[in-house]
Amino acid sequence: MPARSAPTARQRRLGTEMRRLRQAAGLSVADAALKLGWDRTRISNIEAGRTGLSHDSVSSLAGVYQCADRAYVDALGMMAEERGRGWWEEFRGKFDAALLDLVELEQRAVHLRGTQVTHLPGLLQTESYARAVLSTDIPAPDPTDLRRKVSFRMRRRDVLDKEDAPQCTLLIHEAALRLGFGGPAVMREQLTCILESSDRENVTIRALPFSLGGLPGIGASITYVSGAVSQLDTVHFDTPTGVQFLDAPTATHKYRSMLDRIQELSLPVEKTRDFVREIRKQL
Repeated sequence: MPARSAPTARQRRLGTEMRRLRQAAGLSVADAALKLGWDRTRISNIEAGRTGLSHDSVSSLAGVYQCADRAYVDALGMMAEERGRGWWEEFRGKFDAALLDLVELEQRAVHLRGTQVTHLPGLLQTESYARAVLSTDIPAPDPTDLRRKVSFRMRRRDVLDKEDAPQCTLLIHEAALRLGFGGPAVMREQLTCILESSDRENVTIRALPFSLGGLPGIGASITYVSGAVSQLDTVHFDTPTGVQFLDAPTATHKYRSMLDRIQELSLPVEKTRDFVREIRKQL
């Protein structure tokens, strides 16, 4: 099978985890290849995400690397077995690949937890609000591109309705609740959607009022994506230059602790509902 020219984030992450296992075992690429009877290039391509793995291959590598964490190995095996084409693939070549990687990450998540500072959460946006937000892009999208972007964002929301939908904890700053994208009518509809979404069993919404003052890491919107095991957690950022992912253990620990602290300071669920209702009333 030829090596992939453009592996997805999932494929690269699987390769990264296999490299971490090898390094934890104190083996070089040459050592691993010798023990497995494989070519060194095959090991290198696996670790770069350019070559796929089967569940059995993951188990073989984990055995050579003496990894005794069965849950972790099984989770890597399941990641390796993911072969289906998700709905987002129809947008490949039309959007930045990192955005498609984000959707695939959301689909595999066990728990999504994040802060929103200037925009309301993409997974809870109404069509009118999404159109108003996306219309502010520079350069401005043409009508066809805008329709495509809005359609994509609406499809993302379906992750909350699938059979194994992730739990979502969304910490929303007052700035995002008050910034009037689309005008009062659009914002009233959007805040109503936020309130209705807060009744979902798998969605928890908590507000961060201005009165809290400064908060750790509040300068950017952050999403912490919990995988099937903690070793597969990922931190996602939206930046002006695009989507960014972090998965180093030091980074995931830092941002998990940061979100723990922000959540401790946020309003409880019922007070958040009252807070959102009051903002809606003022529109």
